[in-house]
Amino acid sequence: MLRLATRSRVRTLTELAVHGIQDARPAIIFYQTEPSPVIVSRAELWRQVMTCAGALDRAGLRAGDLVIIAHTQSLESIYAFWGALVIGAVPSMFPTLTEKLDRSIYLTSMAELTRRSQAKLVLTTDDFAPELSWHIDCPVLSSTLWNQSAPDGEPLNLLIRMPNPQDIAFLQHSSGTTGLQKGVALSHEAVLNQLASYADALDLNENDIVASWLPLYHDMGLIAGFIQPIVQGLPLVLMSPFDWVQHPALLLRAIDETRATLCWLPNFAYNHMARRIRQRDSVGFDLSCMRGFINCSEPVRAASHALFAERFAVNGVKMRQLAVSYAMAENTFAVTQTPISRPAPHDTIDRDRLQREDIALPVASDHPLAVTQVSCGRPIANTRVKIVGGHGDTVGERHVGEVVISSDCMLTGYYRRPDLQPFDADGWYRTGDLGYLADGELYIIGRSKDLIISAGKNVFPQDIEAAAYDVSGIHPGRAVVFGVPDEREGTELIALVAETDESDDAARQRLVSEVRQHIARTTEVSASFVTLVERGWLIKTSSGKTARAANREKWLRERDAGSV
Repeated sequence: MLRLATRSRVRTLTELAVHGIQDARPAIIFYQTEPSPVIVSRAELWRQVMTCAGALDRAGLRAGDLVIIAHTQSLESIYAFWGALVIGAVPSMFPTLTEKLDRSIYLTSMAELTRRSQAKLVLTTDDFAPELSWHIDCPVLSSTLWNQSAPDGEPLNLLIRMPNPQDIAFLQHSSGTTGLQKGVALSHEAVLNQLASYADALDLNENDIVASWLPLYHDMGLIAGFIQPIVQGLPLVLMSPFDWVQHPALLLRAIDETRATLCWLPNFAYNHMARRIRQRDSVGFDLSCMRGFINCSEPVRAASHALFAERFAVNGVKMRQLAVSYAMAENTFAVTQTPISRPAPHDTIDRDRLQREDIALPVASDHPLAVTQVSCGRPIANTRVKIVGGHGDTVGERHVGEVVISSDCMLTGYYRRPDLQPFDADGWYRTGDLGYLADGELYIIGRSKDLIISAGKNVFPQDIEAAAYDVSGIHPGRAVVFGVPDEREGTELIALVAETDESDDAARQRLVSEVRQHIARTTEVSASFVTLVERGWLIKTSSGKTARAANREKWLRERDAGSV
């Protein structure tokens, strides 16, 4: 197993990929809404990967070429990713076009990004290939075409190309309104360093089984929920994110049947499962096998953990199973991690001092302005974290500032973007996230670009959104908060846009009033604008996050036009 103690024995991901050629143990257990999962052994995985490698070679893909996999999450896309890796090409998982992405923006952005990054090939579905071909210059290969180009009877092992450790292994693309933003270039060396350090932080062992529904075009899904288990030789229990959203109990069933031990989830998923899974759909599922449900990707909410633990206590869930990680694509994945099988530390602080003075002052839990923050843990091995102020100076303990990091698993750079320099003069990466350190633990507050300064208070929009989700009638995960400058008052006003199924005008007015009151009561700030919209109004990023700037622009346009 790849751990820090064994890290020096491996130079590239390709070396690890060829292990287990004759291994009959499960590599992937792919769950669908149908009763029987598809089980792929390690030997079968390797056979499929090499067949795909041969097809990509026949298509003209060569070492160092960028191949974009804009495919639905399936075994086919997995084979393509590893097939590209073993022939030395540079794969990058992209989202395919879905109803939550604007079609014209997606196609325009895909055309620009493939041109700028000089992509050599795009692999996509049969349905989407014809349309995509009209918009981009590089060849587009549909599922049928790349399967037809698979070699027959050739010595496929001759295709394996061993790269240098510093060569780019693959790209992760940062999340945006289309998902087609900066290409984070990661070397084999950086990825292996991350996998080894994170395995130690998780105390990963040969009995672990990873369960995941996460998209493979997101760093949490790609690294924690895909590459880590495959590289380590651990069974991966996988399902489509679309299946999970519609049938969240599918994850519980998969954990129960496979006895999975680790699962990464964004914060909204804890609420989604606790509220959407009916009691009768979770009866009999035993989740006590889990070493860690790991909260990652969003600011962590203590209330979300409590709701999840209470809802699934009957299924064996305990607070000690709820861990936290702070991660980002630029660091390959994890920056910090709380210990597995122990409750994540909580920090109860004065909300007023936080908002007005950027200080996390500890207070008693019964303090009238108490707010609870959940730790993201301590830095993993060979990763350093510090908090800096506006001028780049390091601030003291419990002072809020920007989180900056340095490690041995950082990106090489942004792919073919010399205009974007990720590091400061001292080699630190500025994350854009706001947080503080207390007793060695990192606490994340929000994004600096999202911060609203209203009447002298620092208001974090995620806090307002979380309050709105407590109100019945507002769809969890379907609200956005942003600041609106008010020249007369010389400050920013707070605007909230939330989706609801309520259509009756009187009922909507009552809901708006209830939302305003609940926000004022729980956060002590006032929302100047509360706009209720129909389902599907909000713009989301490819990874499911709220596209705050895009929604703000849309709301302002519609307000000026008098339609909201």
